Amino acid sequence: SFDVLSRRLRELAFLNAGVTIRIDDERTEKSHQFQYEGGIISFVEFLNKNRTVVNSAPIYMLGEREGIVAEIALQWNDGYVETVSSFANNINTQEGGTHLSGFRSALTRTLNAYANKNNLSKDLKEGVSGDDIREGLVAVVSVKIPEPQFEGQTKTKLGNTEVKGIVEAIINDKLGAFLEENPIIAKRIVSK
Repeated sequence: SFDVLSRRLRELAFLNAGVTIRIDDERTEKSHQFQYEGGIISFVEFLNKNRTVVNSAPIYMLGEREGIVAEIALQWNDGYVETVSSFANNINTQEGGTHLSGFRSALTRTLNAYANKNNLSKDLKEGVSGDDIREGLVAVVSVKIPEPQFEGQTKTKLGNTEVKGIVEAIINDKLGAFLEENPIIAKRIVSK
Protein backbone atom coordinates (compact mmCIF):
# COMPACT_ATOMS: atom_id res chain seq x y z
CA SER A 1 0.00 0.00 0.00
CA PHE A 2 1.47 3.32 -1.10
CA ASP A 3 -0.09 5.14 1.86
CA VAL A 4 1.20 2.66 4.46
CA LEU A 5 4.70 2.77 2.98
CA SER A 6 4.57 6.57 2.76
CA ARG A 7 3.68 6.85 6.46
CA ARG A 8 6.57 4.58 7.46
CA LEU A 9 9.07 6.36 5.19
CA ARG A 10 7.95 9.76 6.53
CA GLU A 11 8.54 8.41 10.04
CA LEU A 12 12.05 7.25 9.06
CA ALA A 13 12.82 10.66 7.54
CA PHE A 14 11.77 12.35 10.80
CA LEU A 15 13.91 9.95 12.86
CA ASN A 16 17.00 10.54 10.70
CA ALA A 17 17.39 14.31 10.35
CA GLY A 18 18.55 15.48 6.95
CA VAL A 19 18.12 12.13 5.17
CA THR A 20 16.07 12.28 1.96
CA ILE A 21 13.70 9.38 1.30
CA ARG A 22 11.67 9.16 -1.88
CA ILE A 23 8.87 6.78 -2.83
CA ASP A 24 7.48 6.44 -6.35
CA ASP A 25 4.45 4.35 -7.32
CA GLU A 26 4.86 3.66 -11.02
CA ARG A 27 1.34 2.16 -11.19
CA THR A 28 -0.38 5.43 -10.30
CA GLU A 29 2.46 7.91 -10.81
CA LYS A 30 2.15 9.01 -7.18
CA SER A 31 5.33 10.04 -5.46
CA HIS A 32 6.49 11.56 -2.20
CA GLN A 33 9.80 12.89 -1.05
CA PHE A 34 10.51 13.25 2.65
CA GLN A 35 13.31 15.24 4.23
CA TYR A 36 13.23 16.91 7.63
CA GLU A 37 16.28 18.86 8.75
CA GLY A 38 14.68 19.29 12.18
CA GLY A 39 14.41 15.52 12.77
CA ILE A 40 12.15 14.61 15.68
CA ILE A 41 11.52 18.30 16.43
CA SER A 42 9.84 18.47 13.01
CA PHE A 43 8.02 15.22 13.87
CA VAL A 44 6.49 16.76 17.01
CA GLU A 45 5.53 19.92 15.07
CA PHE A 46 3.93 17.72 12.40
CA LEU A 47 1.93 15.80 15.02
CA ASN A 48 0.83 19.09 16.62
CA LYS A 49 -0.19 20.72 13.34
CA ASN A 50 -3.54 22.55 13.56
CA ARG A 51 -3.45 22.54 17.38
CA THR A 52 -2.93 25.41 19.79
CA VAL A 53 0.41 24.78 21.49
CA VAL A 54 1.39 25.69 25.06
CA ASN A 55 5.15 25.95 24.39
CA SER A 56 5.72 27.50 20.95
CA ALA A 57 8.82 25.44 20.12
CA PRO A 58 9.25 21.78 21.07
CA ILE A 59 11.67 21.08 23.92
CA TYR A 60 14.54 19.02 22.53
CA MET A 61 16.90 16.81 24.53
CA LEU A 62 19.80 14.73 23.28
CA GLY A 63 22.15 12.70 25.42
CA GLU A 64 24.48 9.74 25.30
CA ARG A 65 25.52 7.43 28.10
CA GLU A 66 27.18 4.03 27.95
CA GLY A 67 26.93 3.95 24.15
CA ILE A 68 23.17 4.54 24.21
CA VAL A 69 21.88 7.68 22.52
CA ALA A 70 18.52 9.10 23.59
CA GLU A 71 16.77 11.82 21.61
CA ILE A 72 13.55 13.33 22.95
CA ALA A 73 11.28 16.13 21.72
CA LEU A 74 8.12 17.27 23.51
CA GLN A 75 5.47 19.94 23.21
CA TRP A 76 2.11 20.44 24.88
CA ASN A 77 -1.10 21.56 23.23
CA ASP A 78 -4.38 22.76 24.71
CA GLY A 79 -6.03 19.35 24.22
CA TYR A 80 -6.25 16.43 26.61
CA VAL A 81 -5.00 13.54 24.47
CA GLU A 82 -1.48 12.20 25.08
CA THR A 83 0.42 11.36 21.88
CA VAL A 84 3.77 9.76 22.67
CA SER A 85 5.64 7.81 19.99
CA SER A 86 8.63 5.72 21.00
CA PHE A 87 11.33 4.18 18.84
CA ALA A 88 14.38 1.96 19.37
CA ASN A 89 16.87 1.89 16.50
CA ASN A 90 14.16 3.39 14.24
CA ILE A 91 11.75 0.56 15.10
CA ASN A 92 8.37 1.82 16.30
CA THR A 93 7.94 0.35 19.77
CA GLN A 94 4.16 0.61 19.87
CA GLU A 95 4.01 -1.31 23.15
CA GLY A 96 6.59 0.99 24.72
CA GLY A 97 9.24 -0.52 26.90
CA THR A 98 11.97 0.60 29.26
CA HIS A 99 12.74 3.82 27.36
CA LEU A 100 9.10 4.91 27.56
CA SER A 101 8.73 4.07 31.26
CA GLY A 102 11.95 5.99 31.98
CA PHE A 103 10.60 8.94 30.00
CA ARG A 104 7.27 8.99 31.85
CA SER A 105 8.70 8.68 35.36
CA ALA A 106 11.43 11.29 34.77
CA LEU A 107 8.94 13.72 33.18
CA THR A 108 6.61 13.46 36.18
CA ARG A 109 9.42 13.72 38.73
CA THR A 110 11.16 16.66 36.99
CA LEU A 111 8.01 18.74 36.50
CA ASN A 112 6.83 18.06 40.07
CA ALA A 113 10.24 19.01 41.47
CA TYR A 114 10.21 22.25 39.48
CA ALA A 115 6.62 23.07 40.51
CA ASN A 116 7.37 22.44 44.20
CA LYS A 117 10.63 24.39 44.14
CA ASN A 118 8.90 27.41 42.57
CA ASN A 119 5.65 27.23 44.62
CA LEU A 120 3.58 26.52 41.52
CA SER A 121 1.71 23.62 43.12
CA LYS A 122 1.02 25.18 46.53
CA ASP A 123 -2.78 25.00 46.04
CA LEU A 124 -2.68 21.24 45.46
CA LYS A 125 -2.84 18.72 48.30
CA GLU A 126 -0.62 16.26 46.44
CA GLY A 127 1.84 16.56 43.59
CA VAL A 128 0.67 16.64 40.02
CA SER A 129 0.07 13.11 38.69
CA GLY A 130 1.74 11.70 35.60
CA ASP A 131 -1.63 11.56 33.84
CA ASP A 132 -2.14 15.28 34.51
CA ILE A 133 1.32 16.13 33.20
CA ARG A 134 0.81 14.13 30.01
CA GLU A 135 -2.54 15.73 29.10
CA GLY A 136 -2.06 17.39 25.73
CA LEU A 137 1.54 16.16 25.47
CA VAL A 138 2.96 15.30 22.07
CA ALA A 139 6.36 13.63 22.35
CA VAL A 140 8.80 11.49 20.40
CA VAL A 141 11.29 9.33 22.30
CA SER A 142 13.97 7.73 20.14
CA VAL A 143 16.87 5.65 21.43
CA LYS A 144 19.77 4.09 19.55
CA ILE A 145 21.10 0.99 21.29
CA PRO A 146 24.04 -1.24 20.28
CA GLU A 147 22.27 -4.46 21.34
CA PRO A 148 18.50 -3.98 21.59
CA GLN A 149 16.41 -6.64 23.30
CA PHE A 150 12.81 -6.69 22.14
CA GLU A 151 10.01 -8.48 23.94
CA GLY A 152 6.94 -10.20 22.59
CA GLN A 153 6.21 -11.87 19.31
CA THR A 154 5.83 -8.64 17.34
CA LYS A 155 9.06 -7.16 18.77
CA THR A 156 7.34 -3.85 19.55
CA LYS A 157 8.44 -3.51 23.18
CA LEU A 158 11.97 -2.64 24.27
CA GLY A 159 13.31 -4.74 27.16
CA ASN A 160 16.83 -3.38 27.84
CA THR A 161 16.70 -2.53 31.56
CA GLU A 162 19.68 -0.14 31.48
CA VAL A 163 17.87 2.16 29.04
CA LYS A 164 15.30 3.27 31.65
CA GLY A 165 17.91 4.84 33.94
CA ILE A 166 19.78 6.45 31.05
CA VAL A 167 16.62 8.09 29.65
CA GLU A 168 15.63 9.21 33.17
CA ALA A 169 19.04 10.79 33.78
CA ILE A 170 19.02 12.65 30.46
CA ILE A 171 15.52 14.04 31.07
CA ASN A 172 16.31 15.00 34.67
CA ASP A 173 19.39 16.93 33.52
CA LYS A 174 18.18 18.46 30.27
CA LEU A 175 14.51 19.15 31.10
CA GLY A 176 15.42 20.41 34.56
CA ALA A 177 17.93 22.86 33.02
CA PHE A 178 15.40 23.94 30.36
CA LEU A 179 12.73 24.70 32.97
CA GLU A 180 15.19 26.72 35.10
CA GLU A 181 16.39 28.71 32.06
CA ASN A 182 12.87 29.35 30.69
CA PRO A 183 10.64 30.18 33.69
CA ILE A 184 7.81 31.72 31.59
CA ILE A 185 7.45 28.59 29.44
CA ALA A 186 7.90 26.37 32.51
CA LYS A 187 5.08 28.15 34.34
CA ARG A 188 2.83 27.78 31.27
CA ILE A 189 3.56 24.04 31.09
CA VAL A 190 2.96 23.48 34.82
CA SER A 191 -0.25 25.55 34.67
CA LYS A 192 -1.51 23.33 31.81
